[in-house]
Amino acid sequence: MRMLLMGPPGAGKGTQAKVLAERLGVPAVSTGDIFRANVKEQTALGLEAKRYMDAGDYVPDEVTNAMVRDRLSAADADPGFLLDGYPRTVAQVSTLDEILAEHGHRLDAVVALTADTEVLVDRMLRRAKVEGRSDDSEDVVRHRQEVYAAETAPLLQVYAERGLLVEVDGVGEIDEVSERVLTALKTLEN
Repeated sequence: MRMLLMGPPGAGKGTQAKVLAERLGVPAVSTGDIFRANVKEQTALGLEAKRYMDAGDYVPDEVTNAMVRDRLSAADADPGFLLDGYPRTVAQVSTLDEILAEHGHRLDAVVALTADTEVLVDRMLRRAKVEGRSDDSEDVVRHRQEVYAAETAPLLQVYAERGLLVEVDGVGEIDEVSERVLTALKTLEN
């Protein structure tokens, strides 16, 4: 299974990625985790990424594309993966297509988690307090929602046209949402 997990910031992609990757037996590949690890280690890439993350903006495509290409070339991703946080722009869709074609693969599914904006903002502000995330102030959280709506939401139409998209309500208990996703994936197989 090679799938994308999409949805606005705070929709539960990271949580669901971990659960679903384990259930599907594939690695969860999260650009957010890669960025945060680089920021924590204060690598050159991490310092560059932090500037954009703290402002609520996307890290530039060339940096993100290189990291994703590298990660999807790893042996554990060859049989499949669950990609969380990429692609975020139409240009990245083309790059992902190229990366997959280089390995003789294609996407099997795109799952979009959905939720009301105010629910997402509340969820992210609570997470910021618990985890001490500097990139989750209310202004930044709201800006990230706007950036998602403008730049990433249009990708859902691209994947819908390819017959790969299923939308799933991302609000509820973790297991409840996971079951909704797995049920939705079965509809694509038919």
